[in-house]
Amino acid sequence: MYKILRKEVFSPIIKLMDIEAPKVAKSCQAGQFIILRIDEEGERIPLTIADFDREKGTITIVYQEVGKTTEQLGAMEEGQFIQDFVGPLGEPSHIEKFGTVLVVGGGVGIAPVHPIAKALKEAGNHVVGIIGSRTKDLLFWEDKMRAACTELHVTTDDGSYARKGFGTDVIKEIAETRGKENIALVIAIGPQPMMKACCNVTRELGIKTVVSLNALMVDGTGMCGCCRVSVNGETKFVCVDGPEFDGHQVDWAELSKRGAYFREEEQRSKEKKHTCKCGCGGGK
Repeated sequence: MYKILRKEVFSPIIKLMDIEAPKVAKSCQAGQFIILRIDEEGERIPLTIADFDREKGTITIVYQEVGKTTEQLGAMEEGQFIQDFVGPLGEPSHIEKFGTVLVVGGGVGIAPVHPIAKALKEAGNHVVGIIGSRTKDLLFWEDKMRAACTELHVTTDDGSYARKGFGTDVIKEIAETRGKENIALVIAIGPQPMMKACCNVTRELGIKTVVSLNALMVDGTGMCGCCRVSVNGETKFVCVDGPEFDGHQVDWAELSKRGAYFREEEQRSKEKKHTCKCGCGGGK
């Protein structure tokens, strides 16, 4: 059992939790993820590690309530326990001194891009952070990202805070003003449409781009094959070969189609009365 030590509510649908998981915290690295299960009857869901503290033995997760399990998790409070918390899983981010690196976090993708930006800066890179959300109310961790990056740019789709627009606008602007040849790498994490849009821009600019995929996943060990994706015409498993891949080689159409396979089942599960024993208050 894994204890929820701290909970922070960023918005009605975006929440943070610090989980007591010393063995995971001891060995995890930027870019990796965990799989959790709230109770014995619950589904297993992957969440990228947003932060970690090796001394305290904690893992920070940030999630958006989009389905039954994330809603159950969002209803839980400090002091309660999660049944399973497995990790670290996946390959860590490749960190070295590249030069100037643009790290783009969209929506909840701000959380997983944070430890990557931090590690890149510690490795001596000039890290340009670009974070954005649909509205000001959905934006979080601006201060943490500012500390993790050399410089930070903030956007909102509706212009309710900072600059109105998208992360792709900032990428184009930086490439134009500083020279695309001076940008060594772009790392984009967020919703699939956002990552795809970033890749479309950087492909034209000729800038290598890494994305972190959020494919459907079950066991997290490469055995079930649920998280398969096509990268450069080859089948890869996100859980063991990723989650990070060259964004210019990802078959985005296939990924989007596979992600929608169980949409109707997910909706029915979400609407079904929740009666688990995890203590989250569901079914009341």
